[in-house]
Amino acid sequence: MSFPILQKYLARLSDATGAASSIWLDHEGKAQGRFFNCTMSSAFQPIRHLDSGAVLAYEGLARSVSAQDQGLSLWKLLDHAASDDESIELDRLCRMLHSINFFRQADDGDTDLYLNVHDRLLSAVSSNHGHAFRRILDALELPLERVVLQLPAATPQQGWLLNYVSDNYRRNGFRFAVNVNSARDGLGVLDRLRPDVFKLDARELQDKAGLAEFLQRCAAAKVEVVFKRLETPQHLSALRELSAAAGVPLLVQGYLLDEPRSALLQEPARRAA
Repeated sequence: MSFPILQKYLARLSDATGAASSIWLDHEGKAQGRFFNCTMSSAFQPIRHLDSGAVLAYEGLARSVSAQDQGLSLWKLLDHAASDDESIELDRLCRMLHSINFFRQADDGDTDLYLNVHDRLLSAVSSNHGHAFRRILDALELPLERVVLQLPAATPQQGWLLNYVSDNYRRNGFRFAVNVNSARDGLGVLDRLRPDVFKLDARELQDKAGLAEFLQRCAAAKVEVVFKRLETPQHLSALRELSAAAGVPLLVQGYLLDEPRSALLQEPARRAA
């Protein structure tokens, strides 16, 4: 790890306990936090280049603390039990945990960290989106340029909200990704928001003509495309065919390639899938 301010912060956290602090370190050095009397930490799922298998980024995911490395996914359970203000608190806690747990393992390499921005946060926060989180990253001297904020899929009626939030994140120096339900939806968002990344479901590949046009438009605009939830060899083959037909490189993420884990991959695992 080559982030000296973060190292000093971790040293202070090592003396904290779960009763005295909202964030502390376990015996393995992993940051943990508590929400609704539930202890949680981070897991990371790689985002890989489809052709080479090289890891380009990781998505941070909230997991319960378990004797098993993966733990249980907590977001839906806790978010449904939370009010709007509590949901904002949960979202910010998760981003803080994931940033600490990612950069305490990362080096000066070029892998990025993808962090979710959940839909309740979009509508519940009317102030400067991203400003508080940027202040945290700046205080720890962590590289803002390696953080990608993932915005949820929006209905047509929420288009103005995505415009407002994405513009605010960009003004605060963040790159952002947008989840879309289809290539057609993506085309409608591309010119309006100009995101850095799109994320689509690898299980929804029926509209081949629409996908080919979307991928080519994204390539021309220098927007990356990640196909998430890659879970079967059949979907992997279909994505390879789609990439070859469109002449566009793709990024992929899913359980077919990687289980989310607390530890970042080391070479040569980063180069193999």
